[in-house]
This record gives sequence, C-alpha cells and structure tokens, in this order.
Amino acid sequence: MPKLKSRKAAAKRFRKSGSGKIMRRKAFKNHLLQHKSATRKRRLSHIALVSERDAENVELMLPYL
Repeated sequence: MPKLKSRKAAAKRFRKSGSGKIMRRKAFKNHLLQHKSATRKRRLSHIALVSERDAENVELMLPYL
C-alpha cells in the first residue's frame, strides 16, 4: 500500500494534543491590532480545540497526525 500524502497547508495549522484532540490557533491576531483591546488580544492568543465535526475533515487531510 502506498504512503498517503498530507495536505501541507493543514499540517502547518493543526497539532494534536496529548489526549488526541486536534488543536488550532484563533483568527484575527495577525494585523490591525492597535484598535483591539489587550484583553481581546490575550484571549486570541490561546490555543482552541477544533470542533468535532471539523475534526473529521482535518484527520482526512492529515492521515499521520
């Protein structure tokens, strides 16, 4: 059986946690930060879980995650 290829764009965006759940970064933390409050920017810095429905698609994109 041949090796499966990973989607490289997805490989750069998702990681697996110790319990096996898929983690992601939050959006809106790249630019135009001067008008966002410090509290909001700090909240956006945390890692988030991928929802269960989306996790199935991510696992298809990353067969060896």
